[in-house]
Amino acid sequence: MKEAFDLAVVGAGPGGMAAAAIASEAGLRVCLLDDNRSPGGQIWRGLHPNTSTTNPHGREFSARAERLLRTNCEIWTGSQVIDQPAPNTLRIERDGELRDLSYGKLILATGARERFLPFPGWTLPGITGAGGLQALVKSGLDVRGKRVLVAGTGPLLLAIAAGLRDAGAKIVAIYEQASLKKLTRLGFTLRNHPGKIAEGFGYAKKLRGIRYGTGSWVKSAEGSIRLERVTVTDGRKEWTHECDWLACGFHLVPNLELPLLVGCVVSNGYVTVDDFQRSSVSGIACVGELTGIGGLDKALIEGEIAGWFAAGRKDKAHALSPQLRKLRTFTRRLDEAFALRKELGALCRPETIICRCEDVASSTMQTCASWREAKLHTRCGMGACQGRICGPATEFLFGWKYGSVRPPVLPASLSSIAVMPEPRTGQADALKPAR
Repeated sequence: MKEAFDLAVVGAGPGGMAAAAIASEAGLRVCLLDDNRSPGGQIWRGLHPNTSTTNPHGREFSARAERLLRTNCEIWTGSQVIDQPAPNTLRIERDGELRDLSYGKLILATGARERFLPFPGWTLPGITGAGGLQALVKSGLDVRGKRVLVAGTGPLLLAIAAGLRDAGAKIVAIYEQASLKKLTRLGFTLRNHPGKIAEGFGYAKKLRGIRYGTGSWVKSAEGSIRLERVTVTDGRKEWTHECDWLACGFHLVPNLELPLLVGCVVSNGYVTVDDFQRSSVSGIACVGELTGIGGLDKALIEGEIAGWFAAGRKDKAHALSPQLRKLRTFTRRLDEAFALRKELGALCRPETIICRCEDVASSTMQTCASWREAKLHTRCGMGACQGRICGPATEFLFGWKYGSVRPPVLPASLSSIAVMPEPRTGQADALKPAR
């Protein structure tokens, strides 16, 4: 089965929703795809227009969702792109069926995932990513009365801790690895973003009375069957917390698999785009976290720009340039503030697992000289996650470059794999060295 659209938008988070709505309103036949069962992405996961009033971004979500639903945009939820079998064609698994979608233009809004860094004990049950625990709670996990320690780095730690407290969890403490000096410097840049200041005060109010430590990070975790205690350090002294859950994530890394598959140039960890969100591949634009980890506002503006440009309204897209420049500056400030400290790279013991899928320990990884060698000799990155967890970790720990992709870019059924063509020359790796 094959269907044709003027525009395909992959990823129904804020950026994808904004782009799809504008392009549909302009008269294009648009298909919006997402592997979740409803639009919204991670930030709006579980929200519905009639039940989102208590969420800090609830009104924005309701307005965007209602606008999208008023258009003729086709929304294919439960759909994941696994291949590009031919130019301007996406191969999709949807509800157990394989279908091809042809497009005139393509907007990629595939978002980001958490970065995980290994430390002794990090594979114990009860330890999740910070955003991972948030997603579990939104999906029904009961954390009422549970002691939760939130740690890692990034602006989402406060939002996640506030959400967990709202869900009834007892937040033991929040630890941010970035120094107070860096956070203060970031705070001065927020004067140009009053909405973010108000949002931050809202989280601070919800988290009143909870310890917030800067320049501090998890050193190890212990437990007989599951997590029981966590040791934290600031580099000078150590202390221990008893807890039931550890929510620990180290900011975000973009989901680059699909941009790399279709040939987009990546530099310094993000897809390279121009002021109209156009990538290096003609007819393909990228928005949101793919172009820099900047949060909701940046994703929405970039989505609008890409949607207007796809509809041929360059004037409308250009009018949003001043807002985009300000948000891109903020994105760079975030990267600077939450840059990982070198001490995090020295936490692993020889027996600490780095690749969880294939149980590859730190001592084994240290005998390898590159990501490719590690894959060949240890099977690191060849398990179920296909390097999505250990890849960013080894990039930080060893300075290895990863990013090679080949279809299927996501786990697929055997029947889908059976009909795939041979990989095309030059498709496997479009990752360019940082400048």
